[in-house]
Amino acid sequence: MNVRYHKSFQKQVMKLQPAQIKRLKEAIKQFQAEPNHTELYNHALTGGWAGYRSIAFGGDWRAHYILESEDVAVFVAVGTHGQLYK
Repeated sequence: MNVRYHKSFQKQVMKLQPAQIKRLKEAIKQFQAEPNHTELYNHALTGGWAGYRSIAFGGDWRAHYILESEDVAVFVAVGTHGQLYK
């Protein structure tokens, strides 16, 4: 899977602590190799995020993305469950 990053996603990543950035990078690397790996808990979103999907990268941390095409995912938001689902 190829990935791209929305400008807002990049800004949110810059606000993360180094430990979260490291886990996020590892999760995205895993996502690229195997998008549906069980550790990622890759799932479709509903409500205001309908049409998007989410992966987990440790504890309460999530990264949301949308499929641009069959083999391209665009990551659009990152944060804790509480931050993303206000």
